[in-house]
Amino acid sequence: MKKINTGTSDFEDLIKSECIYVDKTAYMRRLASDKGNKVVFISRPRRFGKSLTVSAFKALFQGRRELFRGLDIERLGWNWQTHPVIHFRFSEASTDSLDRFDKTFSGIVKNSLAATGYEYDDKKDYSLNFADAIEALHAKSVKDHEADPEGKGEGVVILIDEYDAPVGHSLDDIPKAEAIRARISSLYAQMKDRTGCIRFLFMTGISKFTKLSVFSALSNIVDLSQRDEYATMFGYTEEELTANFEEHLREHAAIMGKSYEDYRAEMKRWYNGFRFAKNVPTTVYNPISVALTLSEKPAGGFSATWATTGRPSMLMNYLKREDLLALDYEKVEEVSGEAFDVAELRNLTAIALLYQSGYLTIKDYDPDVDDYTLGVPDEEVRRDLSTLVAGVAAEQDVAWAANLGKSLLRFNWPKVFVGLKSLYAHLPYGPKEDDVQEFSYERILYSLLASQGVEVVSEDRQSNGRADIVAKHKKGIYIFELKVDEPVDKAFKQIREKKYAEPYLADGRPIWLIGLSFDSKTRHLVDCAAERFEKGA
Repeated sequence: MKKINTGTSDFEDLIKSECIYVDKTAYMRRLASDKGNKVVFISRPRRFGKSLTVSAFKALFQGRRELFRGLDIERLGWNWQTHPVIHFRFSEASTDSLDRFDKTFSGIVKNSLAATGYEYDDKKDYSLNFADAIEALHAKSVKDHEADPEGKGEGVVILIDEYDAPVGHSLDDIPKAEAIRARISSLYAQMKDRTGCIRFLFMTGISKFTKLSVFSALSNIVDLSQRDEYATMFGYTEEELTANFEEHLREHAAIMGKSYEDYRAEMKRWYNGFRFAKNVPTTVYNPISVALTLSEKPAGGFSATWATTGRPSMLMNYLKREDLLALDYEKVEEVSGEAFDVAELRNLTAIALLYQSGYLTIKDYDPDVDDYTLGVPDEEVRRDLSTLVAGVAAEQDVAWAANLGKSLLRFNWPKVFVGLKSLYAHLPYGPKEDDVQEFSYERILYSLLASQGVEVVSEDRQSNGRADIVAKHKKGIYIFELKVDEPVDKAFKQIREKKYAEPYLADGRPIWLIGLSFDSKTRHLVDCAAERFEKGA
């Protein structure tokens, strides 16, 4: 079996190390051949192969034909002309302070321009050097083209990887983020009057910050983020997964003791659910989740691997100060197309950042009213998002929320109730109406349970009524009843009178009844209890 890459985003390294490369070069050829779309942008969540694609474009425009042997672009045909390539990686800039940003960002620009052979002028700032480099490299490419009619250069190729990273990393300090945005915009502004010197500009990021000058200055920039023909350019389709990883998939299925069909269905539930175009319902797998899972092949099954590679600082910085508990992440309806972009940094929306960070994806699109329904992509993201929400709500870290969830699965009720009281005491929100509704308290409990892979049903409909929350796990079945300004005894009385446990008696797993009582004035959890359900009791 060919090796699986988990450590490099450099196309040359990947090809030379003979690792599996899921061939996306047909998309690259189509994109780079369209002279009408020579200035393009695409956003995708973290770890979706953006840096690898940028690196592959660099090799393509440098004429590195040997790296593309056997790939679609060689079969389809390409002219293999060489071009000067300016390659920026803005995720490497430090945002600890504005001074640190200025030093590291100018260093990135200087090194990237120097790599093309351009003689950097330290007496000028980085934006003017960038302008001079575009003109000088274009002039050289034209001269080379005249000397060699077979095609040495048609202009400068500019590749910008994670263009938004410095701004996204600073969202916990909006004035600093705005200052960084202004500094980066001065660089992008240099391309406005020099588009004639540019053969191809390809820019990637997580978010679309529309107030960055690259979007306002370049009127011909094409946003491919939701274009149908590029819906599956990033991520793996079911067909691509089978074609490239089948031996690894079958080996892992055997290790887990599952049939191949059951294994594939479970893997799809865990990692395949990302949809990036309104008119293309095809969903794709997260590449890093596939790579980490199949390189390790854990006997215990699937887990939230994406979160282990780090959470996006953009989202984490926003979560520190924003209430996200009002959203039903499984079904966010009536979302306009404009909601996906970020204009004013001071008016960030949770929906935009969650979508761009990969925690929400397109579930449906209604062309009649031109709006979207969003939802959580897959089980991996569901667990990670639930843990994040629970931790942020309690003003605690992710580990705290995860440990509280594990205590619940171990039936450690004293620890669970101490944690829940702390959790609700820190909630930065509350219902506005005079009469406090029980649903106002269910959301955070739902998130805590879902973070542990528990199957959670809110308002579980039964013949005799609706249980507030029923949670199912291999460890047991949990029936929660929440009361506001009423004693916890009334919760147990209602569970028994309405026979909420009856549908689960034949299941065989232990059934736990949990009552929670809240004070509407303080919105705190004031009383709680749990007891094992015994038939006939």
